Amino acid sequence: MSIPETYKAFRRTTGDLPRTIRPSTEQLPRKLGPHDVLLKIHAVSLNFRDVAMLHGRYPVDVIERGIPCSDAAAEVAATGGAVKDFAIGDHVSVLFDLSNLTGCDDEPSKALGGDVNGVLAEYAIFEDKYIVQLPKHLSWEEAATITCAGVTAWTALDGLTAATPRSALLQGTGGVSLFALLICLAAGIRPIITSSSDKKLEDIRKLGPDVRTINYRTVSDQASEVKRLTDGNGVDFVVNNTGPASIPQDISFLRQRGGVVSLVGFLEGINGDWQPSAMMALMGKSAKLKGISVGSKEDYVDLIRFLAEKKVSLAPLVDRVFTFDESPAAFDYLYSGSHVGKVIIKVQD
Repeated sequence: MSIPETYKAFRRTTGDLPRTIRPSTEQLPRKLGPHDVLLKIHAVSLNFRDVAMLHGRYPVDVIERGIPCSDAAAEVAATGGAVKDFAIGDHVSVLFDLSNLTGCDDEPSKALGGDVNGVLAEYAIFEDKYIVQLPKHLSWEEAATITCAGVTAWTALDGLTAATPRSALLQGTGGVSLFALLICLAAGIRPIITSSSDKKLEDIRKLGPDVRTINYRTVSDQASEVKRLTDGNGVDFVVNNTGPASIPQDISFLRQRGGVVSLVGFLEGINGDWQPSAMMALMGKSAKLKGISVGSKEDYVDLIRFLAEKKVSLAPLVDRVFTFDESPAAFDYLYSGSHVGKVIIKVQD
């Protein structure tokens, strides 16, 4: 495989909001470190955080003019002399947070596309300890959805470690919810997914007879509807993509004992109009409110093993594919909210 001296990437602009991304020419180092792996990136998928950074809606500081995006499917193009677990041609990806290997690490976050440069580029170099093998049955576009959305969905469902989970409520039709839905279907868990669009819900019901849906605009009493759809039991998991405002209602959706509300996103902002006493409902249901910051390398490897063993197709996640040169348009499309699932950028063949 021939290695170029330079490659193309996109970087965030600076200045007034909203910002955008612009192409940049980057230099490849002439020599790899002993544990370095050079990746040829084939596909990248977008997450809401990528566009939130451009519109002043991301609640964490990010590096100025950074290369965005965290989710990529790549091919090993070259390796340093001490790399043992990867070979040229392997299909791989990179951890979302380079500081989170076990889930108990004490180092500050090094999240791709925010704290450090991301993967919206033709090539990238990472140490081998940050890289994982991808399932062989997935296309580049499918595999590019796993790093953030997939691992977030997996950890939001407790890595399927709970005893006999029966159902899960998934907020919205973005990448995390759609990925969680596919995990649920593969694991025999009945998913309930919400949206304000009847058309989106109609399309999602085609994914399987066990998929249940709620239009949160037209269903005034969602708690009663959740009870009806679960034979009066409530759900084992609520995957909260919208933010703190809905947490008291989320708790009302849970089963009587042992349910989990997983807070994974902030689509509706980071504030909530409710009293602290609302948290007492967690005690009444012996429930947990769990903050999700994607997951660790161990979580990633567990998810990949599950996807490979179950031969889970991720094709239903792919909403639309843009070319690399169309990357700014892909960001605009994601921010419009018109998508169902994941927006993909095909970097190169």
